[in-house]
Amino acid sequence: MIKVIPNVENFLTKTDWLTSFHHFSFGEHYDSTKVNFGPLRVFNDDVINQGEGFGFHPHHDMEIVTCVTEGMLEHRDDFGNQGIVKEGEIHRTSAGSGVFHSAYNHSDKILKLLQIWIMPDKKGIKPEYEQRKFSKEQRQDKLLCIISQKQSTMHLHQDVSFYIACLERKKITHELKGRMSYLFVIVGKIKLNGIELFGKDSAMIQKEEIIEMTPITKSEIILLDMPESFTSTN
Repeated sequence: MIKVIPNVENFLTKTDWLTSFHHFSFGEHYDSTKVNFGPLRVFNDDVINQGEGFGFHPHHDMEIVTCVTEGMLEHRDDFGNQGIVKEGEIHRTSAGSGVFHSAYNHSDKILKLLQIWIMPDKKGIKPEYEQRKFSKEQRQDKLLCIISQKQSTMHLHQDVSFYIACLERKKITHELKGRMSYLFVIVGKIKLNGIELFGKDSAMIQKEEIIEMTPITKSEIILLDMPESFTSTN
């Protein structure tokens, strides 16, 4: 079963410095039917203006993944971590027992990023910070695992694996093996098991043994592979 969600169906926050599409209930936006998808609690598609951003604010017991798709993000937290996250880089914070952090546009151009929150399987862990860069060559016409609890890559405190891909020349497949997935088309146009998805569309995928992703135009996607049932501390 594949449920396609066009971007126009997502919640929208628009201010003088931020445009954010929320795939699930977030902040002032609430819908009891759109609270989460398995352990996926937040999926925000953000555009942040030059010199703007989110000031210091708290988090706890949440796995927070930030994918910069354009521009540069400056991260700071109260544990002394500080860094610039550039296009193609992934930043992960395990908020655990509690962390304050800020996130600002570090350049004179707009910043585009995906902010994804996963409910963890452990409560009160020591906060963690991790950042890595993945090249386009690494994900060209294949799914590249960038975060996983089970594979040798960036770590996550939940049984969720993140994959990214640049699709241009060939179809790629992924076996779900009794699991479910959430797919987002960052840019481009693809077919997912024969169903067309445009840039900024997403899809909830359940009860499918194999999914096939075929580029119609040059495209970039992110795929979250998740268990149908999961342990949550929230």
